[in-house]
Amino acid sequence: MHLTDVQIVLSIFSGGLVGFTLGLIGGGGSILAVPLLLYVVGIHDAHIVIGTTALAVAVNAFINLIPHWRKNHVRWNAAILFAIPGAIGAVIGSVIGKRLDGKALLFLFAVLMLVIAVKMLRTKQSDQTDEKVHEIKFLRTIATGATTGVVSGFFGIGGGFLIVPGLMYATSMSMIDAIGSSLFSVGTFGLTTAISYSISGMIDWWVFILYVLGGIVGGVLGTMLSSRLGQNKRTLQVVFSSIIMIVAIYMLYDNLIILKW
Repeated sequence: MHLTDVQIVLSIFSGGLVGFTLGLIGGGGSILAVPLLLYVVGIHDAHIVIGTTALAVAVNAFINLIPHWRKNHVRWNAAILFAIPGAIGAVIGSVIGKRLDGKALLFLFAVLMLVIAVKMLRTKQSDQTDEKVHEIKFLRTIATGATTGVVSGFFGIGGGFLIVPGLMYATSMSMIDAIGSSLFSVGTFGLTTAISYSISGMIDWWVFILYVLGGIVGGVLGTMLSSRLGQNKRTLQVVFSSIIMIVAIYMLYDNLIILKW
């Protein structure tokens, strides 16, 4: 699609906001990528929005994976074992998502946003790490990865909020290692989903580039500010969760047409 000058600026701003939030509070920011493209940038095709954001989330995840790798917080055996069946699941999820009506897909996406917001409100951040011995449960890791991949592919999201506890459940790794390792799956799931959508011509490549550029700058700024906030990050997490809830409620209202089926 042809973007106006205003939409170009808004695309960079929206990507920056997502990156800033991720850097600031460490998660959940990518869930806003879809509503920002819909209601701020003004792209009204739900499938193009989801395909484009899936690719943007994948690129940002792989970029953020590098510093975690350098700090030795990526457990590659578990990450790869989790990601391979998850990628297959993401293909299945994306195929189902593309076949679903756009309004129905956005309605279900809004429901997912509410679930994430509630989970963020109930999660208390801690600087402590669990030093359990890593024990990879083979079948559990494959099953959990595949299930998470289907959800990620269906909604076109990174799914980090599911992948982190999934890795901890399947491998007994510490929280910090699960966060670092999850980025490999987030990137893999997002890339797999994006490839599926791109084959169907459902990615706006220009918006993707603008979104990633904004996300990189926003992520750097968010990370810098995060180190100065200390305990105030919990307050920001509560505020951000509330914003997600408000946006989700509006999306539910905006897509209520599916209840008339």
